[in-house]
Amino acid sequence: MKSSFWTDFKNFAMRGNVIDLAVGVIIGGAFGKIVSSLVADIIMPLLGVLVGGINFTDLKWVLKAPREVDGVEQAAVTLNYGNFLQTTFDFLIIAFSIFLFIKLVTRLTEKRKAQAQAQAQATAPAEPSAEVKLLTEIRDLLKAQEPTSSK
Repeated sequence: MKSSFWTDFKNFAMRGNVIDLAVGVIIGGAFGKIVSSLVADIIMPLLGVLVGGINFTDLKWVLKAPREVDGVEQAAVTLNYGNFLQTTFDFLIIAFSIFLFIKLVTRLTEKRKAQAQAQAQATAPAEPSAEVKLLTEIRDLLKAQEPTSSK
């Protein structure tokens, strides 16, 4: 039973789909980090400069201002929407990049299928014309009548 379990696991792990999925997850994680850095370190600062020097990660709505009660300062209650905007830009760029990649792969796949179909049609024998089919039928009928008429 133990060897059957490990054999089944090995067969599962070595299937192409699982390995492809693992590679995709690793590359996707790295790609997500690259896009997050692109958004946080390049796009958002440039966008901030264009709209008046705003740092988007610092954008927030103060719901309750900080105050001091009995010598103890209570922190402000804020709604930090700047981080949400940055994460939304991350998502949009990743989604757009994946869309472009899938569109490219789909186009290449369709192109390969079209080439394979064209090659298959080029190598396939051409279907006989209607005249050839009719002549073949006449020949076959004549051959079928020939033995009976020679007797």
